[in-house]
Amino acid sequence: MKFTVLKTSGRARLGRLELPHGVIDTPVFMPVGTQAAVKAISPEELEAIGAQIILCNAYHLYLRPGHELIREAGGLNAFMNWKRPILTDSGGFQVFSLKGMRKIGEDGVLFQSHIDGSKHFFTPEKVMEIEQALGADIAMAFDECAPWPDEKPSVEAAMERTSRWARRCRQSHVQQEQALFGIVQGGTYGDLRARSAEQLMDIGFPGYGIGGLSVGEPKEEMYRILETLDPILPTEKPRYLMGVGSPDCLIEGVLRGVDMFDCVLPTRTARTGTLLTSRGKLNIRNACHTRDFSPVDPECGCPLCRNYSRAYLRHLFMAGEILACRLATYHNLQFLTDLMAKIRRAIANDSLVKFKEDFFIKYGYIDSFSADDHAQ
Repeated sequence: MKFTVLKTSGRARLGRLELPHGVIDTPVFMPVGTQAAVKAISPEELEAIGAQIILCNAYHLYLRPGHELIREAGGLNAFMNWKRPILTDSGGFQVFSLKGMRKIGEDGVLFQSHIDGSKHFFTPEKVMEIEQALGADIAMAFDECAPWPDEKPSVEAAMERTSRWARRCRQSHVQQEQALFGIVQGGTYGDLRARSAEQLMDIGFPGYGIGGLSVGEPKEEMYRILETLDPILPTEKPRYLMGVGSPDCLIEGVLRGVDMFDCVLPTRTARTGTLLTSRGKLNIRNACHTRDFSPVDPECGCPLCRNYSRAYLRHLFMAGEILACRLATYHNLQFLTDLMAKIRRAIANDSLVKFKEDFFIKYGYIDSFSADDHAQ
């Protein structure tokens, strides 16, 4: 892996990430293909949208169909016919989500499958075995994600265990063509985040994830942690804010030095009829769209907006047609892919603060904006 920062504008960074399956322009948003598929969208359609890299999940793929089967198929890229880069999450967040079905210890995590209740044991070494079998361009270290809110001693214990597990992951990861990223933890405690970052940097990773955010804490707390980490994390390595994908958080994250993002938001909300548009979110199920023959977003060039009306899409949702989810998902992913391209252009032109101002007012986040809020 090779990462190059091409330009900075304040804290924002324009970069190029070179991986075995292709070159990525950063900042970048990664669609989530948890089970080796981005729901409702084919790999060929993802390429047409302009997706540069997708995320798959080691926990889910270990349970079904199994990492050994995927290794036999030639790795994830061959298995799902995706020719561009892939990042695999380690499953730490998924295990964290299994409250009442898992037990965390120093060696690893004993958990029950959410599919059939069978028992499994994840250690850092086991997770590295799984992720190397999957063969993604980037693998994430196994971490412990603390809940929010939580008392500082509990968050500190999870952070320290994450660092110890990160060292074990680093020692057992031997696949040279695959980059292994460490994950900074520490909840909303700035001193713990700083210590976590320093411990991971001491181990040495080619990139760093920022985990344990977007788990219920106010957005202002997330932004504060990003500002704490910005001067600490190495400038020559990529920074990945995990599980974040709303338009406002993408822009705010880039303003605070983040290079990579992922989230299920665009696909999950699409399947319920919520679409991202240049004028804000749109609930296509609302009755006001019954006879609305205009496009979902006149400023979007995706197949939905070029060829179909709001009235037709609403009809598809109300009738329970699968096409509704496919069209809405395509649109939302196109919207975020285009948004990231606009953000990159704004960094190149030193106009990201002005871009945020215009976007937020138009999208409906705020009525007015002061550039002093994000003085560069």
